[in-house]
Amino acid sequence: MIDLEPFSLIMLLVAGALLAAVLTHRLSARLRVPAPALFLLAASLASDVVPGLEHIPVTVDERIVTVALVFILFDGGMHIGWHRFRQSAGAIAWIGIAGTAATAAALALAAHAFFGFGWGAALLIGAALSPTDPAVVFSVLGGREITGRTGTILEGESGANDPVGIALMISLLGATGGGLDAVAVGTADFMLQMAVGALIGFLAGHGLLALMRKVALPNEALHSVGTMAAVAFIYAATTLLHGSGFLAVFLAGIIIGDQRAPHKRDIERFSAGIASLAEIVAFTVLGLSVPLLEVLRSGELGTGLALAGLLILIIRPALVGLLTIPIRLRRGERAFILLAGLKGAVPILLGMFILSAGPPDASRIYSIIFIVVLTSVIVQGTLVPYLAALLHVPMRRIDPEPWGIGLRFTDEPHGLHRHVVEPGSPADGSTIAEMALGESGWISMIRRDGQLIQVRGETTLHAGDVVLALSDSETGLARLFKQPR
Repeated sequence: MIDLEPFSLIMLLVAGALLAAVLTHRLSARLRVPAPALFLLAASLASDVVPGLEHIPVTVDERIVTVALVFILFDGGMHIGWHRFRQSAGAIAWIGIAGTAATAAALALAAHAFFGFGWGAALLIGAALSPTDPAVVFSVLGGREITGRTGTILEGESGANDPVGIALMISLLGATGGGLDAVAVGTADFMLQMAVGALIGFLAGHGLLALMRKVALPNEALHSVGTMAAVAFIYAATTLLHGSGFLAVFLAGIIIGDQRAPHKRDIERFSAGIASLAEIVAFTVLGLSVPLLEVLRSGELGTGLALAGLLILIIRPALVGLLTIPIRLRRGERAFILLAGLKGAVPILLGMFILSAGPPDASRIYSIIFIVVLTSVIVQGTLVPYLAALLHVPMRRIDPEPWGIGLRFTDEPHGLHRHVVEPGSPADGSTIAEMALGESGWISMIRRDGQLIQVRGETTLHAGDVVLALSDSETGLARLFKQPR
């Protein structure tokens, strides 16, 4: 007879910890500190109180965080969608690739010149801290809406430069030699990973979309489960083909994002739930890997804080700022993007790669990475809303909408479309009677600030209104709700 009491105790502790992590989001909202920062701090302190927690093998930590990032990136890609991504694709790719490389090079130079690291260790530090983090960026911006391209560029960069940073790190660790020679040797492998990842992500996204539209399963819930299984398959297959699996799942999510498909809303909700759970698991595991008091007592605290200051205040604003000059942005928007480049789970995951590879000073490098990330999440993540207000970047908080009502259809409801009124669009400030809806156009429902608005001829639409409209032509009505470009 199996003794269930020890197992039940473990289950009680795990479930209690997960419930506490979920409720931590309320504490995060009150303190205005990003939830990932609280997960990192709580888990790191727990590893001090219960020393056995820190002895999880680093390879297990890597695998857990890798799986978590796969679902976070896919969900983030779906949130962006192809329409938003296409409008800022050039800027995202340019900052994601060139900005990551420039940041890595500058950090490596600073680590070598100011802190005495050899070129090999300095390059690893630069590569690990160069990418921004989708888990933190999506978490901080997830409950907020930013007008214009600023939010799209920040989210897109965080998703695009993680595969770049990971591919760069793998290339450096796999290259023979050291210093600048390692960069030269790893370039071909890096480019191969990017090209294969982009190609498979594009094809897999369209393939998954076709699968979602054509395959009917007997249980509605299986569509969400099947989609998540397909996401894991895309990552694994791309990695086995020597491509960037992270880039592939991110692009697949973008392609699917704003397309219509059966059970799409259910899939989006399920994906968001999985991504939220993945965020909790990833930052908890990362926090357990480093006892906080031990790091604070180490001699690397000053080095980490100094590197964090250089990165946040000088390297990213100066170097990435120069790279953003060709991008058409207002001065405040440009400054916001440069100051809101948050670090998070991916740099710590790259630090785990370094620990596994076992180069000289691996533990020292990992401690420094952890300090820089913790500083970025707490300081930058907390200041994001205040920076937006200071730099006149329009940002509004999206209140939760716990109540919902809807209709389900056996076949695709042709002619029924959902639109959001953009600022400056023809619909913004116009009454329904004044809008050129055409003979077949009809607005059936309006939601404003979470409330249902009566549809009348004299009803005036405002920016941010969600409109449900019937029309024979989606593109004909869509132009009324979009800002002229």
